[in-house]
Amino acid sequence: MLKIILPTIMLLPMALLSPQKLLWINTTTYSFAIATLSLQWILPSYYPYKNLTQWTGIDQTSAPLMVLSCWLLPLMILASQNHLQHEPLARKRIFITSLVMIQPFIILAFSTTELTLFYISFEATLIPTLILITRWGNQPERLSAGIYLLFYTLISSLPLLVAILHLQAQIGTLHLTILELHPPIPTSNSWTNLLSNLALLTAFMVKAPLYGLHLWLPKAHVEAPIAGSMLLAALLLKLGGYGIMRVTLLTGPIPNTLCYPFLTLALWGALMTSSICLRQTDLKSLIAYSSVSHMGLVIAASMIQTHWSFSGAMMLMISHGLTSSMLFCLANTNYERTHSRILLLARGLQPLLPLMATWWLLANLTNMALPPTTNLMAELTIMITLFNWSPLTILLTGAATFLTASYTLFMFTTTQRGPLPTHISHMQNSTSREHLLMTLHIIPLLLLILKPNLIS
Repeated sequence: MLKIILPTIMLLPMALLSPQKLLWINTTTYSFAIATLSLQWILPSYYPYKNLTQWTGIDQTSAPLMVLSCWLLPLMILASQNHLQHEPLARKRIFITSLVMIQPFIILAFSTTELTLFYISFEATLIPTLILITRWGNQPERLSAGIYLLFYTLISSLPLLVAILHLQAQIGTLHLTILELHPPIPTSNSWTNLLSNLALLTAFMVKAPLYGLHLWLPKAHVEAPIAGSMLLAALLLKLGGYGIMRVTLLTGPIPNTLCYPFLTLALWGALMTSSICLRQTDLKSLIAYSSVSHMGLVIAASMIQTHWSFSGAMMLMISHGLTSSMLFCLANTNYERTHSRILLLARGLQPLLPLMATWWLLANLTNMALPPTTNLMAELTIMITLFNWSPLTILLTGAATFLTASYTLFMFTTTQRGPLPTHISHMQNSTSREHLLMTLHIIPLLLLILKPNLIS
């Protein structure tokens, strides 16, 4: 554990003290070294917890997410080089430090075995993202987006703290290893059981946006810089899904009065947001809504609490983290060249940037869940569990996948095909940095299907 956390903390003095020439090179190579070191975590093992210290330990459920979070830090630094090149040196340093600061908190949140520490790190990830959005966003609306993000997460996570303290008062410990051995408490009153379950779930439902509590997400995504959107889409949404998977295992079976509304909202929301995607004019907002619909499937799967559904939710979280991050990078390359996110103003780019068009095609096909990807495997396992739970859900999931395919094709055709807009006279070529960024996103996706038991 410490051999990853300490180097990530030592990235801070490196970002603050590197000379100007070597700033980007140093930070990216160093964070890549940390990412390759962290790959040892995903080896499947028979032990319930690896690297167990007093407060942290790596489980089968947390290892893939931790590797993903270590893997995305160099990619975020790579992606944000271009839009920072005109800034003075001190601001570049501050930007990189705020990116690095969020990393130990995310690693702690995924690896902790103690609920109060989990709550603290879960909330501490909010501060650097808020700084990223409200300081480095592109438009003045970023302040309202930051306020949305802050108040949604704070209001929802206050009941979580109360419920954690309630658990502590009832059982006397908050260690996950002990709580898993502890039989669920037979509460004399069903209302207390229901309300504590609800309080434990709402914070995570807002974080991995459930449809209806998702309004902060498109705003935050549209206003954030590229590193901010990659961070939000790939890691902070996964905190919500991971929290649901952790907490539902502790509290015993969820009462049906809680299970049904959450499940129906998640599936209906997957349907609704993917139909909203068909009407979007804004590219980043379209990708944000698509990630809402994918996370709806994850929420639905982790509410059922079977082995299959947990492994399906895990796989979907990992593959969605990589794909949506890649889509945001592609949208950002368009944005840096045309300076607009509107789909109609940046269409027909295939003759101008032919190599970028292949990356667009690959990313859209993985988003659509085409057969040789882990996305398909995950969606299939989730659909099988949902169908096993109640056969009627096949209507909702089937319609949602159909709409997903249609809006990804819509996005691909509008950005790549059609007549070139008249105001585009010249276009900067795609750089090798961007191609490297896309390959580092897509290679893990294509390699994971060869050995999917690493992430299930």
